[in-house]
Amino acid sequence: MGSWYVYGYTPTMLDRDAYGATETYELRDDGKIQTTYRFRKGGPEGKEKTYRPVGWVHDSTSNAEWRMRFFGVFTAPYYVVYVSEDYQYTIIGHPNKRLAWIMGRSPQIASARYDALKARLASLDYDLSGFERIDHD
Repeated sequence: MGSWYVYGYTPTMLDRDAYGATETYELRDDGKIQTTYRFRKGGPEGKEKTYRPVGWVHDSTSNAEWRMRFFGVFTAPYYVVYVSEDYQYTIIGHPNKRLAWIMGRSPQIASARYDALKARLASLDYDLSGFERIDHD
């Protein structure tokens, strides 16, 4: 669990022009995962946006398939596509392969590491035509 910095993502109508995006995951007493997604709209001085979807592990065999419920009504599947051995980097994908996120534990990522993670997504046939990098202070 804990906090992850979003380095790259496929923007949706809820988070276009995200800056400094983070996701924080906290295991609740009921076994669900409280998620807090924060970013600033447009830049470091932009208005802070916060979303709090609730997630759960859908496939307990691998723990790699999750479901997230947004606004209490809309549920979406997500896959943990990759986690580095040192648990510092992860890639999250959507089954339609049009949405993806590259995240890590610190605010900065080396360009070579970012490029390698993005190449991993491409090798899995993810559509990266709208994929964007997110800056952090």
